[in-house]
Amino acid sequence: MITIVDYDAGNLTSVKRALDFLGVPSVITADSDTVCDAERVIFPGVGHARTSIEILKKRGLDAALKDAFGKGTPILGICLGCQIVLSHSDEGNTDLLGFIQGNCPRFALSDPSLKVPHMGWNAITVTKKHFILKNVQPGDEFYFVHSYYPRPSREENVFATCEYDMTFPAAIGYRNLFATQFHPEKSGQLGLTMLKNFCEWDGAPC
Repeated sequence: MITIVDYDAGNLTSVKRALDFLGVPSVITADSDTVCDAERVIFPGVGHARTSIEILKKRGLDAALKDAFGKGTPILGICLGCQIVLSHSDEGNTDLLGFIQGNCPRFALSDPSLKVPHMGWNAITVTKKHFILKNVQPGDEFYFVHSYYPRPSREENVFATCEYDMTFPAAIGYRNLFATQFHPEKSGQLGLTMLKNFCEWDGAPC
C-alpha cells in the first residue's frame, strides 16, 4: 500500500489514478500516524511553499514525514514535494523540511521568449544512476509546471537535470528519498514506468 500525503497541495488524484492504472493499492490521507507507519510514501503537490509547510505542521505531517524518512521508508517527492524536502525556499522566504540541504530559488530567465512558470514537456539528462531512473534514455521528455526549482547544496544529491534558459536539477535524492521536479503521473508511459520503479525500489541509496 502506498500512502499519498494530503496537505491541500493539489494533484493528489492524478497520482492515485496513475497508481490505480498500474494496479498498485494506494490511499490519500492527511493522518500523520498513517504517514508515519506507511510502507511507501508519495509526497506530491502543486502550490505555495510557505502555505504548504504551514499546513504540514498544523496536521503534524512534517513530523510524520521526518519519522518515515528516518526509518528508511521509501519516499517519492513530486513537484512541490520535491522542493519542500530541501531546507529553504525563496517562495515566502520559508524554512522547509531539510531532508536535503539546499534552496529553492525562482527562475530568473535571460531569454525573453521564455516564460515563468516553466510549463510543458522538456527533456531531462540523467547525471547519476538511480533505480527509479533506470529506464530513462537521453532525450526522454517529462511534464513540468513550476516557477521555483530545487537547488541542493551538494552536487551528489542531483540525479537528473533539465535545460530551461539554464541548467537546473530535475531529480534529486538522498538515502531513501527521491524527488522529481517534473510530474511522472502526467508524463505518459515513461512517467508510469518511473512510478512502477518506485513501487519496486527498496529505498537503498544509489
